[in-house]
Amino acid sequence: MMTWIKRLETWPKQFVALVCIWIVTAVGLVDYLTGYETFFFSFYLVAVFLAAWSVGFSFGVLIAALSVAAWIAANIAAGQRYSSDFIPVWNAAILFSFYLVVVGLLARLRTLQKHLEERVRLRTAALTQEMQERLRLQKELLETSEREQRRIGLDLHDGLCQHLTGTALAGHLLGQKLAEKSLPESASANRLVELVEEAIELTRTLSRGLHPAAVQGGNLADNFQELAADTRERFKVVCQFECHQAEPLRDAGVATHLYRIAQEAVANAVRHGKAGHIKIGLDFAGGDHVLTVTDDGTGLPENAWSGKGLGLRLMAYRADLIGAAFRIERLPARGTRVTCVLPGIARPKENHAAKN
Repeated sequence: MMTWIKRLETWPKQFVALVCIWIVTAVGLVDYLTGYETFFFSFYLVAVFLAAWSVGFSFGVLIAALSVAAWIAANIAAGQRYSSDFIPVWNAAILFSFYLVVVGLLARLRTLQKHLEERVRLRTAALTQEMQERLRLQKELLETSEREQRRIGLDLHDGLCQHLTGTALAGHLLGQKLAEKSLPESASANRLVELVEEAIELTRTLSRGLHPAAVQGGNLADNFQELAADTRERFKVVCQFECHQAEPLRDAGVATHLYRIAQEAVANAVRHGKAGHIKIGLDFAGGDHVLTVTDDGTGLPENAWSGKGLGLRLMAYRADLIGAAFRIERLPARGTRVTCVLPGIARPKENHAAKN
């Protein structure tokens, strides 16, 4: 019924008006042919309903008046006689009053419906705008975080690494001077230089993690190779990268999101899963880029998505931004697999608030 009414609302008012007049004419003719003993006044309600609901109150009143006139005229033409002229007038007034009540109720219902539809439309628009604004803010926060990571990575590389390099050089010169004087402290100075050089390498590793050297689609495999090497060096676990028929990604933003997803998955495998073996895979199958990170850790906790950690949500959000399908699953034996499938024509989502 509601579907029929909704379809009725799409009809042009001129067409509905013609249909109403045709219904009144047709019902009046049938009323005449069946004789005045048969009551047909209720069938005129179809025209009254269409007129009041689709066209408006005034036209509904007009169709109600035409229906009453057609009903009285059909009965008189069919041979009905009245003992007084007052009787048909009275009958017509009663029937017209009934039709007016129907028209009034329909007009009121139509007004309420339009009011509710308007409220729903405004509320939907407000919710849509709120969601778009939230997505815009989330994207800005993510971009700001990315910029800050790059800035810190550059500061570590260009600032702290240079300072430590200078410190190591000064320590090395000090060790040489102590050695020239055959002082035993030269060994301690050399050990100090070794510690500073280890700090330099650690700083460079942290810098590459925060700001991987120019993550672009063309060298994404190289970045994953470096990620695997850094993971092996920092966490002392077996981490391998495998790439099969990978096509280059021309969009640096998409490549960066894929790299961050893999980076977060590896970090979760080491810190939370206590994994000993991690495999990063990048394949190109059926026009799609498929990123997988598999580990042999303790597996995905039951309350992983409801926990306080943001890692899983951030990976899923990054995948959504680039139009990729994200899935994380607990393996039957042990361990976890993170899968991100990027369609071949995927592009980062636009900021709907600025333009979902």
